[in-house]
Amino acid sequence: MINRVEKLSLLSEMIAFAKYDKDIKSIEYNFLLGVAKQLDICREDFEYLLEHPINYIHLKSHSERIVQFHRLVLLMNIDHEHASSKVIKLYNFGLRMGLSHESISKVLYLMESFPNKIVPPDVLIDIFKTQYN
Repeated sequence: MINRVEKLSLLSEMIAFAKYDKDIKSIEYNFLLGVAKQLDICREDFEYLLEHPINYIHLKSHSERIVQFHRLVLLMNIDHEHASSKVIKLYNFGLRMGLSHESISKVLYLMESFPNKIVPPDVLIDIFKTQYN
């Protein structure tokens, strides 16, 4: 289980990803707020993170890193705008998290074949399991 500081770091990372193309759209804001609630982060702390990002903390758990990567994939595709710069940014986030190059590439490739480019969690987990073993 991840601690509060790690949760704040995950959320801050997602906010930074959403801000990559300057403004956070309302659909992205609502998604991020939902993730904050899921992580038991109050709205006040979420709002604070919007203006005051915290440093990235590397998660020790491989499964938590996969879950975070999946959140970022969902966030990237939520507004249905698919700039190649966002894909590159997502790829780099995945590498920084310590995920395998092959798994990240496969997820990004397969993403194109799913409705709304949303990779189902079970498919994503299978991709990372295959590379991890």
